[in-house]
Amino acid sequence: MDKFPVIALVSSTGGLDALTRVLAPLPADLPAAVLALQHSEPQRVSKLAEILDQRTALPVTAAVDGEALRPGHVLVAPAGRHTLITGDMTIALIMSGSLPPHRPSADLLLTTLAVAAGPRAIAVVLSGRGNDAATGATAVHRFGGTVIACSPGSSAEPAMPQATIGRDHTIDHITDLDDLAALLTALTITPSLPAPTRD
Repeated sequence: MDKFPVIALVSSTGGLDALTRVLAPLPADLPAAVLALQHSEPQRVSKLAEILDQRTALPVTAAVDGEALRPGHVLVAPAGRHTLITGDMTIALIMSGSLPPHRPSADLLLTTLAVAAGPRAIAVVLSGRGNDAATGATAVHRFGGTVIACSPGSSAEPAMPQATIGRDHTIDHITDLDDLAALLTALTITPSLPAPTRD
C-alpha cells in the first residue's frame, strides 16, 4: 500500500469560508489525500461537496462507505454519518443519530485517522464553536502526526481551534487562515519540515 499524507480539515460554524480559503490555493497535484468535515444537522441534505468542488482544482466528492483514500482527492464527511478511517485507509460511515456528540464528529474522524495513518496524519482545526476536535487532535499528536490550528484572530469562530491550542503540548503550528494552504503544501511535499512554528 502506498504511504501518503492525509490531511483532515475540520470545522463547524464559519467552516464553508474557511474550507474554501484553504482548498482553493492547493495545487491539483497535491500528494496527499484530503478529508473535509463540517458539523451539520443529521437530516440536512448537504451540498458541501458540490460547492467545494467548484472552488478548488482538486476533485471533491462526498465520502462513500468503503471508499479508499487517495492522493489529490478531497472527500467530504456526509451529514448524518460519522466518518471513520479504517486500518486499510478506507472510509467507514456510521449513523450519527439525533443526539451528541457533534455531527459528524471531528474527534471520531481524527482519532481513527491517528490510529490508521500515524505520522502521516495532519489535523487542521479551522473554525467553530465548542471543543470538538481537541481530543482527536491529541490522538493525532500521540501517534506522531501533525496538528495545526487556525489562529483565533483569523478564525470566524475561534472556540474550536482555541480548545485545541489549549492543549499546548499537542500543537505543531498555529497559522493564519490564509497561510494554511502554503503550509500544507510544504508539509506534504517535504514531510520532514522541521521546526513547529506559531505564525
